[in-house]
Amino acid sequence: MAAIPSKFVVAIQLMFHKTIILKKPNTPIMKKIIPFIALLICFTSCTSTKSTIQNIDNDAPNLQLAENNTFLISEFSTDRKYGYDKDYPINIFFGSTRNETINQQRFLNALAGPKGEKITYTKLESCCPFPTKRSEMGAGLLDVYELKWEGQKTPVILYLNIYEKGVLMVPFGLSLKKK
Repeated sequence: MAAIPSKFVVAIQLMFHKTIILKKPNTPIMKKIIPFIALLICFTSCTSTKSTIQNIDNDAPNLQLAENNTFLISEFSTDRKYGYDKDYPINIFFGSTRNETINQQRFLNALAGPKGEKITYTKLESCCPFPTKRSEMGAGLLDVYELKWEGQKTPVILYLNIYEKGVLMVPFGLSLKKK
């Protein structure tokens, strides 16, 4: 294994856009500091003690299922952030969070494109940890979905939250699927 040249400079980008320059990373002390800093960054970047979600409503009516196993939705959001912004996700808590995908399917299968087009959706990732009492771990993640339909110029990205309650609405620019 080749040794790292002693004049080699390693830059580690830390939180808050501060850069620390570490010289001579092949010295014993530097070999201990670099993993410690990396571990510190991992722990501090993934923890949050305060939720940034703005639209949690524990008094919202319980969600109801339609005959086709989708959620009954009667309201349309006029807020352009609803569902499109990670701080204003679509809160679809229903009974339990044991099956992580059923509630997303119940919601997304009730939607259509702006003119009633059939949509397809794909889960892109889970992101944005936040504290919640409805999880055994005490934390939840938002699920990020991409929606597409025929004739669409750019896909729609929606943030869904299975851990919290809120008034369920059709996001701005979408419609309900015809029965």
